[in-house]
Amino acid sequence: MSIDVAGSDTRTLVTRDGEEHVEVERRSGRAPMTPWERVRLVLAHITIYVAALLFMLPLVYAFFSALKPNGEMFAMPPSLFGSEIRWSNFAEVFEYGPFWTYIGNSLFTSVAGTLVVLVVSTTAGYAFGRLRWKGRDAVFVLFLATLMVPAEVLVIPMFQVMQWFGWVDTYQALIFPFAFGAFGTFLMRQFFRGIPYELEEAARVDGAGPVRTFLQIILPLSKSAVAVLAVFTFLSFWNSYLWPLIVTVDYNNLGTLPVGLASFSGLTGTRWDLQMAASIISMIPTTILVIALQKHLVKGIAMAGLGGR
Repeated sequence: MSIDVAGSDTRTLVTRDGEEHVEVERRSGRAPMTPWERVRLVLAHITIYVAALLFMLPLVYAFFSALKPNGEMFAMPPSLFGSEIRWSNFAEVFEYGPFWTYIGNSLFTSVAGTLVVLVVSTTAGYAFGRLRWKGRDAVFVLFLATLMVPAEVLVIPMFQVMQWFGWVDTYQALIFPFAFGAFGTFLMRQFFRGIPYELEEAARVDGAGPVRTFLQIILPLSKSAVAVLAVFTFLSFWNSYLWPLIVTVDYNNLGTLPVGLASFSGLTGTRWDLQMAASIISMIPTTILVIALQKHLVKGIAMAGLGGR
């Protein structure tokens, strides 16, 4: 006989060799949505779209402001479009100063700094999260406490250290001082602690040491977390302004993009149109990076947030 059940089409009782079997045919994995659930879903989507629009409005206004003549930037009443669309503002950005040099310096320091942070954070996170050694937790607490120190407080001591090393006005000073932070180590440690210990024990039985286990088992399972850390670190280096401004002197050769954006303001005034155009250009690499790693970002943030023992 057939009996209707919620979430399925039919339930059939079949007798074979004196035994009863239950066969269920399902066209969907869940029961139909109630009217209230549909309303909640629609409201949730509307809220997300409105929030996304609010976040996009400043970017849209900045883009259209980059196409205005400089004299109409603060015209009243404010308008989205100017009297003319000047695409030449984007080309003039590269004629105003060594903007290509700024882009190259930012790319180099951001990529190099990200690679250093990934190496340091993954190895330190593995040591704190998977290896057992005396005083591990106490050292980790002290290491984590550095997150409570504002970066601005460390500027003067770090500058003195750079002077002692002779690194002022060099690429090393732009890369290494912030390459050993606690955030990346904490993120990787939490992710590593969510990986089953049985995998590590099986590798140990097969004769693998800590280094081989880390490189061939732990690290390949942590691609999503590494992607999250890479994006956050790249954005941090890319948007850094205070430290490059202080530690570099030859801005024409070692200046980064944030410092270059400030160069559009001078004693004779500010070229707001070029500054807006340069800001839009500076967002292109980070936007491409986030879009390319979007899948890993979502997965990595979810797993890093739920992982840990």
